Amino acid sequence: MTTRLKIKEVMQAQGMSQRKLCRLTGIDVKNVQRVLRRPIGIVNTATLDKYAKALGVDVSLLVETVPDEEA
Repeated sequence: MTTRLKIKEVMQAQGMSQRKLCRLTGIDVKNVQRVLRRPIGIVNTATLDKYAKALGVDVSLLVETVPDEEA
């Protein structure tokens, strides 16, 4: 099983831009773009918490487990 980040889906559902997410999280645009482009990767819990707070959701909504063949 692999962990996939659903940050892009939550952003789109809220109509939030990358620029606004960067501003709210304080995370560099290149790092935000990397996570949105490749949602299967390593993000530390502090960074994940920043995304959750900026999006106004619980951290658990930003993470899902998928079978390895979908990764």
